[in-house]
Amino acid sequence: MGRGMDYLALKADQVAADLINADLDDLKVAANQFMHDAAKLGRHLGFGTHFLKWLASFAAIYLLILDGTNWRTNMLTSLLVPYIFFSLPSGLFHLIRGEAGRWIALVAVALRLFFHRHFPEWMQIPGSMILLLVVSPDFCAIDVRDSWVGIVILLAIGCYLLQEHIRATGGFRNSFTQSHGISNTLGLVLLLAYPVWALLLHVI
Repeated sequence: MGRGMDYLALKADQVAADLINADLDDLKVAANQFMHDAAKLGRHLGFGTHFLKWLASFAAIYLLILDGTNWRTNMLTSLLVPYIFFSLPSGLFHLIRGEAGRWIALVAVALRLFFHRHFPEWMQIPGSMILLLVVSPDFCAIDVRDSWVGIVILLAIGCYLLQEHIRATGGFRNSFTQSHGISNTLGLVLLLAYPVWALLLHVI
């Protein structure tokens, strides 16, 4: 009788151990699946952030070009220069910040100094942007630009320009109904898309 009880107890312990091992195996499979899904989601979110960054940069450049045409508005478009500085994708940023940008900045400065009468007004802001990219210290170009501080600066610039544009067009409705207001409004909304998205990801 005692041997039977010992056998049953040993069998019960073995069954319990098998169940625990099976549960641990299930947990390992679930953890691996979670890590796989998290990595996949991270890649998708990273792609979305990268895409919005390109979109925001081109929207800022588009608004600069638009301001140089007969679609000029009362926006403080010089703020688009620091916006481009903080939002320009890394590859393009470092390309302009390198040797190519130095040559462009040198030509722009030479034209401004020696041929100022023939230096077009529309080149003032693009020339300033190139100079800013080339001469900015690493603290601004690397530390601040790639941190949440840069994202907050982008968000502040986008919000300020949008509210100034709405005020200049005479209200929110006019900013979407006037022929020259729609293009500017859409461009300004794109300016806000990237910093809002990036800030949400940073908080989450």
